[in-house]
Amino acid sequence: MKINGNTILITGGTRGIGRALAQAFHQRGNQVIITGRRQTLINEMLRENPGMAGFCLDVGNDAQLAGLTQYVRAHFPGLNVLIANAGISQTEDVTRDSWSAEVAQQIVDTNIMGVIRTTAALLPLIKQQPQATLMVTSSALAFVPRADFPTYCASKAFLHTWLLCLRHQLKHIPLEVLELSPPYVQTTLTGREQATDPRAMPLADYINEVMQLLEQQAHPDGEILLERDKPRRRAEREGTFAQIFQAMNPDV
Repeated sequence: MKINGNTILITGGTRGIGRALAQAFHQRGNQVIITGRRQTLINEMLRENPGMAGFCLDVGNDAQLAGLTQYVRAHFPGLNVLIANAGISQTEDVTRDSWSAEVAQQIVDTNIMGVIRTTAALLPLIKQQPQATLMVTSSALAFVPRADFPTYCASKAFLHTWLLCLRHQLKHIPLEVLELSPPYVQTTLTGREQATDPRAMPLADYINEVMQLLEQQAHPDGEILLERDKPRRRAEREGTFAQIFQAMNPDV
């Protein structure tokens, strides 16, 4: 993926990793279109980044996705990069009698079906463009999960497998399929505490490393993964899965 001269649409572009990616690409001379569920946050981003565009979108709303597709075709027909980044996360305690499938359903609707719906809506457009790229935000937790986030981790594991299949099906089309697998980063994904948690990687540092990997084309097999996260990626193959899983999920 080239890092400038693109027309890039980023879902979930008003907060966290999506917001930081949008700003980084905007600063490098790309036309960036962000989406998010809150118009106030979109307006804030557009004020701070003149030339950026925005569209209010819930990735679970088919009518809004159809509106987004019409908007892009009318105003940004050269769209060549889709970054499907919108996602949610929440803990689940299955030991409680009050536990239900409600949280899991919300996560699946956003993290899985939201990505699939967005890709289905815009893939016909981007694959016609030169230097076309589909990037999806997964997680390093796709490889070794946190047990208190069962559906979230499973949704990211789903995306990893799904992207492998898309990459294979699209191998004869000049379209790059990338998987962005962040570690624990200082965002508000799981709440305000995460944004200042010293155990989490500073957001600016993470984005800087991602942009460097993209510039250097250092993403073998289409996986954008930090060096420190590769032991988790290789855990099953190297026989260290149980050890890493236990370290990440200590007995209370």
